Amino acid sequence: MAENMLDQSSEYLKFQLEQAQKWESLCSRCGACCGVLDGDPCRNLQKGPDGRYHCRIYETRFGLQQTKGGRLFRCVPIRDILNDSWPGRNQCRYIRSGNS
Repeated sequence: MAENMLDQSSEYLKFQLEQAQKWESLCSRCGACCGVLDGDPCRNLQKGPDGRYHCRIYETRFGLQQTKGGRLFRCVPIRDILNDSWPGRNQCRYIRSGNS
């Protein structure tokens, strides 16, 4: 019985990882949700040579952060703001894909 529970737990963790990777793959790295289009982006946002934006602290980004202009804000998972109004919302691939 314990072995069966471990197998189920392992399968569930694998499923969660696959779902997270699928979700992450939707992002086009436009930077809109990180303030690029409102003129005061997060100070951790960097534009790559490919024109796409990347967070230099992506794995630890959630919580209190600061914009390049010095404004404090709370970085949250994109799912927390999908139903809010923000500059660039209409170009976000998460929203255009129907995941909001």
